[in-house]
Amino acid sequence: MTTVITGGSRGIGAATARKLVRDGHQVVISYRQAQDEARALEKELGVLAVRADTADENDVARLFDAAGADITGVVSNAGITSPSGPLAQLRTEDLRRVVDVNLVGAIFVAREAARRMSAGSIVNVSSGAATLGSPGEYVHYAATKAAVDALTIGLAKELAPRGIRVNCVQPGTVRTDVHRLSGDPGRPDRVAARIPLGRPGEADEIANAIAWLLSDEASYTTGAILRVAGGM
Repeated sequence: MTTVITGGSRGIGAATARKLVRDGHQVVISYRQAQDEARALEKELGVLAVRADTADENDVARLFDAAGADITGVVSNAGITSPSGPLAQLRTEDLRRVVDVNLVGAIFVAREAARRMSAGSIVNVSSGAATLGSPGEYVHYAATKAAVDALTIGLAKELAPRGIRVNCVQPGTVRTDVHRLSGDPGRPDRVAARIPLGRPGEADEIANAIAWLLSDEASYTTGAILRVAGGM
């Protein structure tokens, strides 16, 4: 069985690749900029790393071509933020890029999976921000992730007759590079006091949830949005 993970070179994507390889999956990951990390994972895990921008439908098709004909799992994980701040202060180019990657890219990946898979499981990676809204920081990001939740529910109903399950994981604040890349590397520890469990999550904890949704143990689960957010 082959599983495609978009945005698989670091953070939640890399943790998921490690978990799925341990579970016996053949894994193909995509990356856009983190080439060194992607090549390191190829050596560490024996995965195939393909450079692809998920906001480009041709890149998405090329990624699935590289994965071959026996795709039974897709983890739609590629996502970005932008410099944080109130919506009124954000640049149009940043807004458009976040929408292109987080929403349009997720739709391209979902469409390609629907075209190519005959059975199996799709897991979209959303965010707890989808319901919290992230005021003053990432309102635009939160909006794209709420759309991913809607995509999950609709596609799950559409693909269920074909035996394809579609689910979603909503991570909370997790220690990954996304905070550094958005200019706020200390954010996980700064917001920890707001989290009922009192700490940020770790990428492995999200990967475990994704792996469960992909597995036969979740055989009657589709259209679910699984929140892994420490109680937020």
